[in-house]
Amino acid sequence: MLTHEDNERLVRVGRGRPAGELFRRYWLPALLSSELAEPDGAPVRVRLLGEDLVAFRDTNGRVGLFEAFCPHRRAPLFFGRNEECGLRCVYHGWKFDVDGNCVDMPSEPPGTPMQAEVKVPHYPTAELGGVIWAYLGPPALEPPLPDYEWLRAPASHRHVNKTFEDCSYLQALEGGLDTAHSSFLHNNRLGDNRLLRNRDGAPRIDVERTDYGYCYSSNRDAGADGRYVRVYHYVMPAQQMRGAVTRYDGGRAEVPTLDGHLWVPVDDEHCCVYNWCVGYDQSVPLSQAFRDAHERQYGRSKDDLVPGTFHLKRNLGNDFLIDRAAQKSRTFTGIEGINTQDFALQTGMGPIVDRSKEILGTSDRAIVTMRRLLLEATHAVERGEAPPGLDPRTYRTIRPHDSLVAGDVPWKDALAAELVAKW
Repeated sequence: MLTHEDNERLVRVGRGRPAGELFRRYWLPALLSSELAEPDGAPVRVRLLGEDLVAFRDTNGRVGLFEAFCPHRRAPLFFGRNEECGLRCVYHGWKFDVDGNCVDMPSEPPGTPMQAEVKVPHYPTAELGGVIWAYLGPPALEPPLPDYEWLRAPASHRHVNKTFEDCSYLQALEGGLDTAHSSFLHNNRLGDNRLLRNRDGAPRIDVERTDYGYCYSSNRDAGADGRYVRVYHYVMPAQQMRGAVTRYDGGRAEVPTLDGHLWVPVDDEHCCVYNWCVGYDQSVPLSQAFRDAHERQYGRSKDDLVPGTFHLKRNLGNDFLIDRAAQKSRTFTGIEGINTQDFALQTGMGPIVDRSKEILGTSDRAIVTMRRLLLEATHAVERGEAPPGLDPRTYRTIRPHDSLVAGDVPWKDALAAELVAKW
């Protein structure tokens, strides 16, 4: 459990709040590259860490991300004209380049010195792995660009999308790091003990702190097949990496992948989940059929989203379309879609959980360690120190994996060659 004070320290992400200042020290996903598909296309609204922003791709393909309102009369720049290397406010025609400089002020006399003084607050951006990243922190403390293995994989072997979730990033992150729940919440084949996670619902959790966060594993008794071991990585401040190489029945997946999520705070009570998937084998690209099937399985395909948004059609307002008959006979929840099942529980807790009322167990070890790391990092930033995970050298060679391990062989020894990045 957390005290009320520590809970508030971790869930409030506005500027000047401890968690808000921590997140502002990292490069964060702001939107997908596909949302700004072409130069001079329509601007896109972005809300990140409680700030209202607007993004656009200029004539030369550069991405601008800055405050959503024109500094003149605070008109919304979302309605602006994206033209000739700048975004022009349609209220009085003031135009700004991707660096926030005012490059035209047609409502004022020609040559006015005022133009050189006007600037719209903006943030640096970078495009990596099909994602537009932004840095919202102090310019003098800007860290190196992220270098996760999945960012280095070519587009032919990588799939990324995002979903919007109506709760604090923290309870969504906790759900992702909680490996024990998959034996229950994601049990979509009741009574089928061929499935490894159905055989053992009380995994043993190992957590080892690192310079980027921690490496952790779940160990399940698979009977005559040995142990089912899944090795994860938690990368500060809010990313999980996991292997999807072994089928739930113990065989090798038809298309082995490395999967993960980044939970990015929109504001205190909402977050965006960036979901990534990368081919495990460099010789096997991800087909469109696989990509489509993967999204349907998780419940985040285009058909699962409200058109034109990243919001799920199944939501708290319609009880996630729970099928009580299916819950009695086929699946543990009666809710379709693996991530949809997560969202039902995480948003059903309310926008922000009161963690002072929790009763935690041994299966919560990874969650407890994550909270401790985040709390320590907020205090480090307040002291003027750098938080963990800023240096790509601490994480660029890591890789998650899952596999059956025979007998009493330590999983670190059995899987050592598999836990090193190949891309």
